[in-house]
Amino acid sequence: MFTKFFYELKESSIPVSIKEYLTLLEALKVGCAEYDIDNFYYLSRSIFVKDEKNLDKFDRVFSHCFNGIEFIADDETSEIPEDWLKKLAELFLSPEEMEKVKSLGSWEEIMETLKKRLEEQEKRHQGGSKWIGTAGTSPFGAQGFNPEGIRIGQETGRHGRAIKVWDKREYKNLDDSVELGTRNIKMALRKLRQFAREGEASELDLDDTIRSTAHKGWLDIKMIPERHNALKVLIFFDIGGSMDPHIKICEELFSAARSEFKHLEFFYFHNCLYEGLWKDNNRRHSEKSATMDILHTYPHDYRVIFVGDAYMSPYEISYPGGSVEHWNEESGEVWLKRLLDIYSKAIWLNPIPESNWDYSQSCQMIKTMFEDRMYPLTLGGLDEAMKELRR
Repeated sequence: MFTKFFYELKESSIPVSIKEYLTLLEALKVGCAEYDIDNFYYLSRSIFVKDEKNLDKFDRVFSHCFNGIEFIADDETSEIPEDWLKKLAELFLSPEEMEKVKSLGSWEEIMETLKKRLEEQEKRHQGGSKWIGTAGTSPFGAQGFNPEGIRIGQETGRHGRAIKVWDKREYKNLDDSVELGTRNIKMALRKLRQFAREGEASELDLDDTIRSTAHKGWLDIKMIPERHNALKVLIFFDIGGSMDPHIKICEELFSAARSEFKHLEFFYFHNCLYEGLWKDNNRRHSEKSATMDILHTYPHDYRVIFVGDAYMSPYEISYPGGSVEHWNEESGEVWLKRLLDIYSKAIWLNPIPESNWDYSQSCQMIKTMFEDRMYPLTLGGLDEAMKELRR
Protein backbone atom coordinates (compact mmCIF):
# COMPACT_ATOMS: atom_id res chain seq x y z
CA MET A 1 0.00 0.00 0.00
CA PHE A 2 2.73 2.50 0.95
CA THR A 3 4.88 1.57 -2.03
CA LYS A 4 2.02 2.38 -4.38
CA PHE A 5 1.48 5.65 -2.50
CA PHE A 6 5.16 6.55 -2.93
CA TYR A 7 5.22 5.83 -6.67
CA GLU A 8 2.00 7.76 -7.31
CA LEU A 9 3.50 10.77 -5.55
CA LYS A 10 6.50 10.57 -7.90
CA GLU A 11 4.24 10.20 -10.95
CA SER A 12 2.31 13.32 -9.94
CA SER A 13 5.56 15.36 -10.15
CA ILE A 14 5.96 15.76 -6.39
CA PRO A 15 9.71 15.58 -5.66
CA VAL A 16 9.97 12.66 -3.24
CA SER A 17 12.89 10.35 -2.50
CA ILE A 18 13.58 6.93 -1.02
CA LYS A 19 14.99 8.66 2.06
CA GLU A 20 11.62 10.29 2.71
CA TYR A 21 9.83 7.00 2.12
CA LEU A 22 12.04 5.27 4.68
CA THR A 23 11.45 8.15 7.09
CA LEU A 24 7.69 7.56 6.79
CA LEU A 25 8.08 3.84 7.48
CA GLU A 26 10.27 4.56 10.50
CA ALA A 27 7.75 7.09 11.82
CA LEU A 28 4.96 4.53 11.44
CA LYS A 29 7.07 1.90 13.15
CA VAL A 30 7.49 4.04 16.27
CA GLY A 31 3.77 4.86 16.35
CA CYS A 32 3.66 8.46 15.14
CA ALA A 33 0.34 7.95 13.32
CA GLU A 34 -1.26 5.97 16.16
CA TYR A 35 -3.61 4.11 13.76
CA ASP A 36 -5.41 7.37 12.97
CA ILE A 37 -5.98 8.28 9.31
CA ASP A 38 -5.82 12.00 10.05
CA ASN A 39 -2.53 11.59 11.88
CA PHE A 40 -1.19 9.49 9.02
CA TYR A 41 -2.30 12.13 6.50
CA TYR A 42 -0.53 14.97 8.33
CA LEU A 43 2.52 12.82 9.05
CA SER A 44 2.99 11.79 5.41
CA ARG A 45 2.26 15.31 4.16
CA SER A 46 4.88 16.82 6.46
CA ILE A 47 7.45 14.29 5.19
CA PHE A 48 6.72 14.39 1.45
CA VAL A 49 5.58 17.98 0.77
CA LYS A 50 8.26 20.66 0.85
CA ASP A 51 6.51 23.33 -1.24
CA GLU A 52 3.01 24.80 -0.96
CA LYS A 53 2.35 24.37 -4.66
CA ASN A 54 2.37 20.58 -4.21
CA LEU A 55 -0.25 20.48 -1.44
CA ASP A 56 -3.20 19.94 -3.76
CA LYS A 57 -1.32 17.31 -5.78
CA PHE A 58 -0.56 15.48 -2.55
CA ASP A 59 -4.22 15.60 -1.46
CA ARG A 60 -5.36 14.14 -4.79
CA VAL A 61 -2.85 11.28 -4.60
CA PHE A 62 -3.67 10.60 -0.94
CA SER A 63 -7.39 10.48 -1.72
CA HIS A 64 -6.78 8.08 -4.60
CA CYS A 65 -4.50 5.73 -2.64
CA PHE A 66 -6.53 5.69 0.56
CA ASN A 67 -9.96 6.33 -0.91
CA GLY A 68 -12.52 5.99 1.85
CA ILE A 69 -10.18 4.26 4.31
CA GLU A 70 -11.08 5.51 7.76
CA PHE A 71 -8.45 3.62 9.74
CA ILE A 72 -5.05 1.96 9.56
CA ALA A 73 -5.42 -1.32 11.42
CA ASP A 74 -2.60 -3.39 12.84
CA ASP A 75 -2.23 -6.62 10.90
CA GLU A 76 -2.09 -8.72 14.04
CA THR A 77 -4.77 -7.20 16.26
CA SER A 78 -6.97 -5.10 13.92
CA GLU A 79 -7.25 -2.67 16.79
CA ILE A 80 -9.52 0.33 16.15
CA PRO A 81 -9.04 3.23 18.57
CA GLU A 82 -12.10 4.91 20.02
CA ASP A 83 -10.89 8.48 19.68
CA TRP A 84 -11.90 8.69 16.00
CA LEU A 85 -15.06 6.59 16.33
CA LYS A 86 -17.65 9.14 17.45
CA LYS A 87 -21.36 8.58 17.60
CA LEU A 88 -23.25 10.14 14.70
CA ALA A 89 -26.33 12.26 15.13
CA GLU A 90 -29.68 10.76 14.15
CA LEU A 91 -30.54 10.95 10.47
CA PHE A 92 -33.70 12.78 9.53
CA LEU A 93 -35.71 9.81 8.34
CA SER A 94 -39.41 9.11 8.22
CA PRO A 95 -40.87 6.82 10.96
CA GLU A 96 -41.21 4.04 8.40
CA GLU A 97 -37.53 4.30 7.44
CA MET A 98 -36.48 4.45 11.05
CA GLU A 99 -38.33 1.17 11.70
CA LYS A 100 -36.20 -0.50 9.04
CA VAL A 101 -32.94 0.60 10.64
CA LYS A 102 -32.01 -1.41 13.70
CA SER A 103 -29.35 -0.10 16.00
CA LEU A 104 -26.80 -2.55 17.28
CA GLY A 105 -27.08 -1.23 20.82
CA SER A 106 -24.37 0.46 22.87
CA TRP A 107 -21.38 2.23 21.39
CA GLU A 108 -19.04 -0.45 22.73
CA GLU A 109 -21.08 -3.13 20.95
CA ILE A 110 -20.91 -1.23 17.66
CA MET A 111 -17.12 -1.01 17.84
CA GLU A 112 -16.78 -4.65 18.81
CA THR A 113 -19.06 -5.74 15.95
CA LEU A 114 -17.14 -3.59 13.47
CA LYS A 115 -13.84 -5.18 14.47
CA LYS A 116 -15.31 -8.67 14.13
CA ARG A 117 -16.71 -7.94 10.68
CA LEU A 118 -13.41 -6.47 9.54
CA GLU A 119 -11.78 -9.76 10.49
CA GLU A 120 -14.50 -11.93 8.90
CA GLN A 121 -15.29 -10.09 5.69
CA GLU A 122 -13.18 -11.04 2.68
CA LYS A 123 -14.80 -9.13 -0.18
CA ARG A 124 -16.83 -6.05 -1.02
CA HIS A 125 -20.51 -6.20 -0.11
CA GLN A 126 -23.35 -4.37 -1.87
CA GLY A 127 -26.59 -3.75 0.03
CA GLY A 128 -27.85 -5.67 3.03
CA SER A 129 -27.73 -5.01 6.73
CA LYS A 130 -24.78 -6.93 8.13
CA TRP A 131 -21.57 -6.78 6.13
CA ILE A 132 -19.42 -3.70 5.66
CA GLY A 133 -20.42 -2.44 2.24
CA THR A 134 -22.45 0.09 0.29
CA ALA A 135 -26.10 1.02 -0.24
CA GLY A 136 -27.33 -0.90 2.77
CA THR A 137 -28.51 -0.36 6.32
CA SER A 138 -25.43 -1.74 8.04
CA PRO A 139 -23.89 0.73 10.47
CA PHE A 140 -20.60 0.28 8.64
CA GLY A 141 -20.02 1.32 5.04
CA ALA A 142 -21.13 3.91 2.51
CA GLN A 143 -24.11 5.09 0.44
CA GLY A 144 -26.56 3.74 3.00
CA PHE A 145 -28.63 4.64 6.05
CA ASN A 146 -28.05 4.01 9.72
CA PRO A 147 -28.29 6.45 12.61
CA GLU A 148 -25.23 4.92 14.28
CA GLY A 149 -22.72 4.38 11.51
CA ILE A 150 -19.13 4.57 10.42
CA ARG A 151 -18.42 5.58 6.83
CA ILE A 152 -15.93 3.33 5.03
CA GLY A 153 -15.24 3.46 1.29
CA GLN A 154 -17.24 6.56 0.34
CA GLU A 155 -15.46 9.50 -1.28
CA THR A 156 -17.83 12.17 0.02
CA GLY A 157 -20.56 12.22 2.63
CA ARG A 158 -24.16 12.12 1.49
CA HIS A 159 -25.83 13.36 4.64
CA GLY A 160 -23.03 15.29 6.35
CA ARG A 161 -22.82 12.81 9.23
CA ALA A 162 -19.76 10.73 8.39
CA ILE A 163 -17.18 10.68 11.15
CA LYS A 164 -14.23 11.41 8.88
CA VAL A 165 -14.06 13.60 5.81
CA TRP A 166 -10.27 14.00 5.60
CA ASP A 167 -10.34 14.06 1.81
CA LYS A 168 -11.84 17.57 1.68
CA ARG A 169 -9.13 19.37 -0.27
CA GLU A 170 -8.17 22.55 1.57
CA TYR A 171 -5.42 23.60 -0.83
CA LYS A 172 -6.98 23.10 -4.25
CA ASN A 173 -6.01 26.61 -5.37
CA LEU A 174 -2.33 26.06 -4.54
CA ASP A 175 -1.37 24.41 -7.80
CA ASP A 176 1.54 25.98 -9.67
CA SER A 177 -0.50 26.33 -12.89
CA VAL A 178 -3.47 28.30 -11.54
CA GLU A 179 -3.90 32.06 -11.57
CA LEU A 180 -3.17 33.83 -8.35
CA GLY A 181 -5.23 35.18 -5.47
CA THR A 182 -3.97 37.45 -2.71
CA ARG A 183 -3.21 34.56 -0.35
CA ASN A 184 -1.31 32.64 -3.01
CA ILE A 185 0.65 35.73 -4.03
CA LYS A 186 1.72 36.32 -0.43
CA MET A 187 2.95 32.75 -0.14
CA ALA A 188 4.98 33.13 -3.33
CA LEU A 189 6.40 36.54 -2.40
CA ARG A 190 7.61 35.15 0.93
CA LYS A 191 10.31 33.34 -1.00
CA LEU A 192 11.84 36.75 -1.76
CA ARG A 193 13.09 37.34 1.76
CA GLN A 194 16.35 38.53 3.21
CA PHE A 195 15.93 39.15 6.90
CA ALA A 196 17.83 41.74 8.91
CA ARG A 197 17.36 43.13 12.40
CA GLU A 198 16.44 46.80 12.38
CA GLY A 199 15.23 49.39 14.86
CA GLU A 200 15.12 49.33 18.65
CA ALA A 201 15.81 46.23 20.71
CA SER A 202 12.23 45.16 21.36
CA GLU A 203 12.32 41.37 20.90
CA LEU A 204 13.45 38.86 23.53
CA ASP A 205 16.63 36.97 22.64
CA LEU A 206 15.84 33.73 24.46
CA ASP A 207 19.11 31.92 23.76
CA ASP A 208 21.29 34.84 24.84
CA THR A 209 19.09 35.39 27.92
CA ILE A 210 19.57 31.76 29.01
CA ARG A 211 23.35 31.90 28.43
CA SER A 212 23.78 35.19 30.25
CA THR A 213 21.54 34.13 33.17
CA ALA A 214 23.45 30.86 33.60
CA HIS A 215 26.78 32.69 33.48
CA LYS A 216 25.89 35.48 35.92
CA GLY A 217 23.68 33.52 38.28
CA TRP A 218 20.73 35.91 38.08
CA LEU A 219 18.10 36.73 35.47
CA ASP A 220 19.73 38.78 32.73
CA ILE A 221 17.23 39.59 29.98
CA LYS A 222 18.68 40.25 26.53
CA MET A 223 16.72 42.06 23.83
CA ILE A 224 17.36 42.37 20.10
CA PRO A 225 15.71 44.37 17.26
CA GLU A 226 12.88 42.72 15.32
CA ARG A 227 13.63 40.95 12.08
CA HIS A 228 12.32 42.55 8.91
CA ASN A 229 12.57 41.69 5.25
CA ALA A 230 15.49 43.88 4.22
CA LEU A 231 14.99 43.52 0.47
CA LYS A 232 13.87 46.67 -1.30
CA VAL A 233 11.39 46.40 -4.15
CA LEU A 234 10.38 48.79 -6.91
CA ILE A 235 7.20 47.88 -8.83
CA PHE A 236 5.98 49.42 -12.09
CA PHE A 237 2.35 48.72 -13.04
CA ASP A 238 1.04 49.06 -16.59
CA ILE A 239 -2.35 50.74 -16.32
CA GLY A 240 -5.24 51.30 -18.75
CA GLY A 241 -6.11 50.00 -22.19
CA SER A 242 -5.50 46.27 -22.62
CA MET A 243 -4.63 46.00 -18.91
CA ASP A 244 -8.19 46.82 -17.79
CA PRO A 245 -9.24 43.11 -17.69
CA HIS A 246 -6.33 42.44 -15.32
CA ILE A 247 -7.09 45.11 -12.71
CA LYS A 248 -8.16 42.55 -10.10
CA ILE A 249 -4.98 40.47 -10.26
CA CYS A 250 -2.84 43.63 -10.19
CA GLU A 251 -4.71 44.84 -7.10
CA GLU A 252 -4.12 41.49 -5.41
CA LEU A 253 -0.42 41.58 -6.29
CA PHE A 254 -0.11 45.15 -5.00
CA SER A 255 -1.93 44.28 -1.75
CA ALA A 256 0.23 41.21 -1.15
CA ALA A 257 3.47 43.07 -1.95
CA ARG A 258 2.66 45.91 0.46
CA SER A 259 2.14 43.43 3.29
CA GLU A 260 5.32 41.46 2.53
CA PHE A 261 7.91 44.17 1.85
CA LYS A 262 8.82 46.91 4.29
CA HIS A 263 10.74 48.80 1.61
CA LEU A 264 8.34 49.02 -1.34
CA GLU A 265 7.93 51.78 -3.91
CA PHE A 266 5.54 51.73 -6.86
CA PHE A 267 4.76 53.75 -9.97
CA TYR A 268 2.36 53.51 -12.90
CA PHE A 269 3.07 53.65 -16.63
CA HIS A 270 1.11 52.98 -19.80
CA ASN A 271 2.28 50.33 -22.27
CA CYS A 272 5.99 51.16 -22.08
CA LEU A 273 8.41 53.11 -19.93
CA TYR A 274 8.97 56.72 -21.03
CA GLU A 275 10.23 59.95 -19.46
CA GLY A 276 7.42 60.25 -16.88
CA LEU A 277 5.73 58.02 -14.27
CA TRP A 278 2.96 58.66 -11.77
CA LYS A 279 1.49 57.42 -8.48
CA ASP A 280 -2.08 58.73 -8.77
CA ASN A 281 -3.97 57.64 -11.86
CA ASN A 282 -6.51 60.43 -11.38
CA ARG A 283 -3.69 62.95 -11.83
CA ARG A 284 -1.55 61.09 -14.29
CA HIS A 285 -1.32 64.07 -16.64
CA SER A 286 -0.76 66.77 -14.03
CA GLU A 287 1.41 65.12 -11.37
CA LYS A 288 4.12 63.07 -13.03
CA SER A 289 7.54 62.19 -11.70
CA ALA A 290 10.51 62.34 -14.03
CA THR A 291 11.74 58.83 -14.76
CA MET A 292 15.34 60.03 -14.60
CA ASP A 293 14.75 61.37 -11.07
CA ILE A 294 13.38 57.97 -10.02
CA LEU A 295 16.40 56.17 -11.46
CA HIS A 296 18.64 58.52 -9.45
CA THR A 297 16.58 58.24 -6.24
CA TYR A 298 16.42 54.49 -5.71
CA PRO A 299 19.78 52.65 -5.49
CA HIS A 300 20.85 49.80 -7.70
CA ASP A 301 20.19 47.20 -4.96
CA TYR A 302 16.41 47.53 -5.43
CA ARG A 303 14.64 44.55 -7.01
CA VAL A 304 12.51 45.76 -9.92
CA ILE A 305 9.22 44.20 -11.02
CA PHE A 306 7.30 45.29 -14.12
CA VAL A 307 3.67 44.16 -14.33
CA GLY A 308 2.05 44.41 -17.76
CA ASP A 309 0.77 42.45 -20.73
CA ALA A 310 3.44 43.95 -23.07
CA TYR A 311 0.74 44.18 -25.77
CA MET A 312 1.23 47.38 -27.80
CA SER A 313 2.37 48.61 -31.16
CA PRO A 314 6.04 47.78 -31.75
CA TYR A 315 6.51 51.47 -32.62
CA GLU A 316 5.77 52.34 -28.98
CA ILE A 317 8.95 50.50 -28.05
CA SER A 318 11.26 51.25 -30.96
CA TYR A 319 10.62 54.83 -32.13
CA PRO A 320 10.49 58.35 -30.70
CA GLY A 321 6.94 59.64 -30.89
CA GLY A 322 5.59 56.08 -30.81
CA SER A 323 3.56 56.55 -27.63
CA VAL A 324 -0.20 56.61 -28.15
CA GLU A 325 -0.64 59.30 -25.44
CA HIS A 326 2.07 61.89 -26.04
CA TRP A 327 5.11 62.72 -28.10
CA ASN A 328 8.03 60.91 -26.51
CA GLU A 329 11.40 62.42 -27.39
CA GLU A 330 13.15 59.10 -26.83
CA SER A 331 11.87 55.60 -27.50
CA GLY A 332 10.61 53.27 -24.83
CA GLU A 333 13.50 50.94 -25.65
CA VAL A 334 16.00 53.64 -24.64
CA TRP A 335 14.30 54.16 -21.27
CA LEU A 336 14.04 50.46 -20.54
CA LYS A 337 17.74 49.98 -21.30
CA ARG A 338 18.62 52.82 -18.95
CA LEU A 339 16.65 51.17 -16.17
CA LEU A 340 18.08 47.71 -16.83
CA ASP A 341 21.62 49.11 -16.81
CA ILE A 342 21.04 50.31 -13.24
CA TYR A 343 18.96 47.45 -11.82
CA SER A 344 20.43 44.05 -12.60
CA LYS A 345 17.66 42.29 -10.63
CA ALA A 346 14.65 43.08 -12.81
CA ILE A 347 11.82 40.88 -14.09
CA TRP A 348 8.55 41.32 -16.02
CA LEU A 349 5.31 39.66 -14.85
CA ASN A 350 2.75 39.10 -17.60
CA PRO A 351 -0.94 38.36 -16.83
CA ILE A 352 -1.43 36.99 -20.36
CA PRO A 353 -1.04 33.17 -20.61
CA GLU A 354 2.47 32.26 -21.72
CA SER A 355 1.10 30.26 -24.66
CA ASN A 356 -0.06 33.56 -26.25
CA TRP A 357 3.21 35.47 -26.00
CA ASP A 358 4.55 34.24 -29.33
CA TYR A 359 1.66 35.91 -31.17
CA SER A 360 2.67 39.41 -30.04
CA GLN A 361 5.69 41.10 -31.58
CA SER A 362 5.85 43.68 -28.80
CA CYS A 363 5.75 40.95 -26.15
CA GLN A 364 8.69 39.22 -27.77
CA MET A 365 10.60 42.50 -27.94
CA ILE A 366 10.11 43.17 -24.23
CA LYS A 367 10.99 39.59 -23.34
CA THR A 368 14.22 39.86 -25.34
CA MET A 369 15.16 43.14 -23.65
CA PHE A 370 14.67 41.49 -20.24
CA GLU A 371 16.81 38.55 -21.38
CA ASP A 372 13.88 36.13 -21.10
CA ARG A 373 13.10 37.22 -17.54
CA MET A 374 9.38 37.43 -18.33
CA TYR A 375 7.14 35.21 -16.23
CA PRO A 376 3.39 34.45 -16.29
CA LEU A 377 1.22 35.59 -13.38
CA THR A 378 0.61 32.11 -12.06
CA LEU A 379 1.88 30.60 -8.83
CA GLY A 380 4.55 28.71 -10.76
CA GLY A 381 5.54 31.80 -12.74
CA LEU A 382 5.76 33.99 -9.66
CA ASP A 383 7.77 31.31 -7.90
CA GLU A 384 10.34 31.30 -10.72
CA ALA A 385 10.37 35.11 -10.77
CA MET A 386 11.17 35.27 -7.04
CA LYS A 387 14.01 32.79 -7.53
CA GLU A 388 15.43 35.01 -10.24
CA LEU A 389 15.24 38.12 -8.05
CA ARG A 390 16.80 36.29 -5.11
CA ARG A 391 19.93 35.28 -7.01
